[in-house]
Amino acid sequence: MEYEYIIIGCGILAVLYGAVTSKSILSLSAGNERMQEIAAAIQEGATAYLNRQYMTISLVGVVVAIILGLALSWTSAIGFVIGAVLSGAAGYIGMVISVRANVRTTEASRESLAAGLSVSFKSGAVTGMLVAGLALLGQGPKSGSSHLGSGHAGMPGSPQSSGLLGGWPEPSQEMSGMLMVRVLPAWSTISSR
Repeated sequence: MEYEYIIIGCGILAVLYGAVTSKSILSLSAGNERMQEIAAAIQEGATAYLNRQYMTISLVGVVVAIILGLALSWTSAIGFVIGAVLSGAAGYIGMVISVRANVRTTEASRESLAAGLSVSFKSGAVTGMLVAGLALLGQGPKSGSSHLGSGHAGMPGSPQSSGLLGGWPEPSQEMSGMLMVRVLPAWSTISSR
């Protein structure tokens, strides 16, 4: 049980780092008026693209969640949805920050290469820390000790399984859900070309 608190604490620290770094990046100068005008057009296009992509991914994700619920268990489907939502949130927020950081990276690069690289690295770190932090927050409750329902060993609800929802699927089933969370965005990008 003590590991659950460590996992959740590390997740919270990673998300806080992402939030503080995002605020720090967005407080930097966005350059002159022309740079800001170009950046606004890029942001508008990127936002439209992200919204369209996430709408497509959401529709496919609902179908996958229903199939998982019917084929494996509803606990597997819930785990998939939690993972998909957290992964999607990290990706969306990270992309928004990255797009908004581009003009700030350009402006910082006018000062020096080191300043530009620093802004660029920090904006990329936001996505990385959000992915890791939200993944840890999503996994933290799984390591809990409450049990609901009944089932056979290793399956949701069994006395041998653990987790907030009474147990989680075998690793191979969980990995297939995590794989779908990562494959669907890539498939959507390829199919939209």
